[in-house]
Amino acid sequence: MTAISKHPRGVTLNVIVQPRASRSAIVGEHEGAIKIRLAAPPVDGAANAELIALLARRLGLRKGDIEILSGERSRRKVVLVIGLGEHDATQRLR
Repeated sequence: MTAISKHPRGVTLNVIVQPRASRSAIVGEHEGAIKIRLAAPPVDGAANAELIALLARRLGLRKGDIEILSGERSRRKVVLVIGLGEHDATQRLR
């Protein structure tokens, strides 16, 4: 499994999140996924909203260009990034 894959609408990111961290940050790669620490708790979708906001800031996109395809209630998620290629996503996430 690779962390970033092509998708007809852009790319997908395999993500592992750690909610309730001291601050939100992209940590690196772990077990074929991008590990992300989120300051928000996993309550009422707060962690998912923080994940989308963090990725939008880091990738230079609108929040509407990012959606969670699977794993909304899991630490492992697949996130769709619309309109971005693999190379650009890899460079912006470093």
